[in-house]
Amino acid sequence: MSDIENTTASHPLPDPARITITDRVIVRIAGPGTDKFLQGQFSQQIDDVTQRHSPRAAACTPKGRAYCLTRMVRDGDDVLMEMPAELADETVAHLRKYLMLFRGTTMEVEASARIVGLMGETSVHGLLPDTSDKLSAAGDSAIIHGGHLIRTMSTAEDVTRYELWQTGDPDESLQKVLEDIPLASLADWHASEIAAGVAALTPATKEGFVPQMLNWQHVGGVHFKKGCYTGQEVIARMHFLGQLKKSLFRFKTVQAATPPAPGEAILDGDRPVGTVINSVGFADGTAELLAVVRHDAVKLSLAPESAQNATLSLRPLPYSVSEREQSEPSDT
Repeated sequence: MSDIENTTASHPLPDPARITITDRVIVRIAGPGTDKFLQGQFSQQIDDVTQRHSPRAAACTPKGRAYCLTRMVRDGDDVLMEMPAELADETVAHLRKYLMLFRGTTMEVEASARIVGLMGETSVHGLLPDTSDKLSAAGDSAIIHGGHLIRTMSTAEDVTRYELWQTGDPDESLQKVLEDIPLASLADWHASEIAAGVAALTPATKEGFVPQMLNWQHVGGVHFKKGCYTGQEVIARMHFLGQLKKSLFRFKTVQAATPPAPGEAILDGDRPVGTVINSVGFADGTAELLAVVRHDAVKLSLAPESAQNATLSLRPLPYSVSEREQSEPSDT
């Protein structure tokens, strides 16, 4: 049965649902220098990446601007990471410049691997081994035959979500469980990511934002107590000195003919006050987006640059953003 190819998402989101995430790829880092290499380039403490915990991470420029937002999964002695397909070749080529210092360590796209998104608590019934602990928090993970099952951030509307990273063929019983889960579209998964407040980089937004501006610390992607890594000084200074002046918000619009594009400006009148990060359209003609917006502008009448009559309304996130709690208006 082929995957659903709708370009618009369903409202409400389907539950349960299965989606093959075709716009992401899995990269494998293998060899004796794996942990030291990753420790020096990513915002996550590599010792925290275990068979039971698969946290998010970011790789940044020396100025602290994120060019890779990912998740790390421990696969034996190797580490797996996911990346947008459209950025993977460029990102891997850049990271290999640092990898040259670690003889015998490689970084390759796993051509046969895939990620399956699962929505709804009942979607994982039959996938988890009987002896496994329940995946109760975002980042919890378990090894299953042919891959890894990871709990990811639930949506603000409490839709439970998981990622199944398949690096091998599942056995027949697991394949049957998957086939019994109703199919949904990639747009549905994108909508669930927006509703969970999980940003994804695109060519228009990479190297544009410090991870905290993308709320990456609030989805478990920044370890503020780890040692030096590329961009760490800027990231730590922004955190410890309270310098975060803009961050990621979720918005809804009902008047745009097409969803605003990543990289597009968010305007207060003629004044740009933010940037679209991700967006998705719904079958009912509405759209939702994640945008980095100045904290002092969110109470204003905002609109995307491509549809200035389409007023944006705030939508909730499933986590609080402590850096703006004193100034953020109530979500509606």
